[in-house]
Amino acid sequence: LARDTLHCHARKAMMYPVTSLACVLVLLLGMRVLAICPPTCLCARGHRVVDCSGRNLSLLPDRLQHNIRELNLSRNSLHNLDGLLSHFAHLRLLDVSHNQLTSFPARLPRALWEIRASGNRLRLLEKNDTAYQWNLKVLDLSGNELERVVFINNTLPNLHSLNLSHNKFWTVPTNMPSNLETVDLSHNFLVQILPGSLDRLSRLARFYLHDNRFSSVSERAFSQLGGLRLITLYDNPWACEEEENVTGLLVWMRQTPALVLGCPCYTHHVCGEA
Repeated sequence: LARDTLHCHARKAMMYPVTSLACVLVLLLGMRVLAICPPTCLCARGHRVVDCSGRNLSLLPDRLQHNIRELNLSRNSLHNLDGLLSHFAHLRLLDVSHNQLTSFPARLPRALWEIRASGNRLRLLEKNDTAYQWNLKVLDLSGNELERVVFINNTLPNLHSLNLSHNKFWTVPTNMPSNLETVDLSHNFLVQILPGSLDRLSRLARFYLHDNRFSSVSERAFSQLGGLRLITLYDNPWACEEEENVTGLLVWMRQTPALVLGCPCYTHHVCGEA
């Protein structure tokens, strides 16, 4: 009996390594199954960086890993992505530029650092579209049909770059996030800057306003931009013959430490003290 018992224990002991090896193999196979790249895309870095650009897609590709970090869907034919990306909780970069989107994708992951949505058909950015994007650093909405964007106070605390160029704005957006360092509003239809619109942007360093329809700007419009290093004002129809409308701007322009490209009512292109 003792010999049989000893033999039984020995056989069990021999089975443990086999069982452990089987578990490891199952785990490895499971990870291999999870690490899938959609056939229409190119993947890198353990399939966590996914490039599905230029594939004529009208639907989100199947079999995307839940833990992807970068997703490039640019240059496709996507019309609506509402709620389709919310479960990608690790996503840091999303590129949906040059598609057919008419509204900003709803319920995007809150881990995003960068969103590129240029070259679509967006007409409005609602306040809830970006209200929970606490980690977002870069937002590119250039080349759309935007006439208005709505931001909520104290949201987008980490946003430092906002590109709204090549849209249809008539007025500089109000309530822009306070930590912005770069704002591009060039190539719009801007004619005015409402009082106080820029007062919160003390960190703004680069401000692009060229190729708009400004004829004058209030003398106080830029007075609170203490961190400004570069501003572009060229290709605007400044009303230089109406001296009372541009005097304040010209005084500010001579005193600012920022580099001014496209000096209103001057024959030279560069002014400012920078």
